[in-house]
Amino acid sequence: MLKKSGNYIVVILGAFLVGCGFNLFLVPQHLLSGGVSGLSMLVGYFSSLSLSILYFLFNVPILVAGWFMLGKRFIVLSIVSVAAVTWFIAIIPVVSLASDTLLAAVFGGVLVGVGSGISFRAGGSTGGFDILGSIVTRYRDFPVGNVLVSMNGLVILAAGYMQNDWNLALASMVSIFVTGKAVDMIHVSHFKVTVYIITNETEKLLSQLLERPRGVTKIKTEGAYSNVEKDMLMTVTTQYELAELKRIIKENDPKAFVNIVETVGVMGSFRRS
Repeated sequence: MLKKSGNYIVVILGAFLVGCGFNLFLVPQHLLSGGVSGLSMLVGYFSSLSLSILYFLFNVPILVAGWFMLGKRFIVLSIVSVAAVTWFIAIIPVVSLASDTLLAAVFGGVLVGVGSGISFRAGGSTGGFDILGSIVTRYRDFPVGNVLVSMNGLVILAAGYMQNDWNLALASMVSIFVTGKAVDMIHVSHFKVTVYIITNETEKLLSQLLERPRGVTKIKTEGAYSNVEKDMLMTVTTQYELAELKRIIKENDPKAFVNIVETVGVMGSFRRS
């Protein structure tokens, strides 16, 4: 329970940083953060609609898609994050802390990236293209930050065309690039780890582990001191999926011995087909 409460606090903190990045740096300079938030900003700049409401509405269909493709726990935290970002955008005053456009792009990008990254580390996201990026990396082995930068390129092209100011569009691209790098530095979802689990609850663990997209190898072991035979389960996963894997282990066998090792590289099929 304490762990779950901590995750919610981290997600809300991430949402606060994202809201600060928007209202204190990007929005005053008419810059975009990319993705769904960028679309929300773009529509908001050319209409009288509230940015917070647009951000929430644009995220609803993506949250629904994520619910079915990424799992309930991830999306519940993401819903909390989206609601918190919406609230912070509404209450944080739009004040320019940087008069220089490039400085605003860099520092706004850092805040948004750090906020998104720590939300990912807690097991959620700030919604929008973060969720689409997570869906892509669940089935294809790409860094989340790079995926976000690629998808955000279309938003930047639209911004340059509609605003007729390519300086702002290019500054927005700098912001999005910085955001993507900050996400990857904190989230590191594309880093692999090998997990060795020595357990007495093999079947209970396998029933849930085999629902994941990664394969599991079962190895018979014997304790050198106790001479007791046990099963060892070995699986290779990503840092992003590690939090969910730990939860499964703790729920089914809290006494299991678990060894987590950084993996330099993987040959062969990484995703279980």
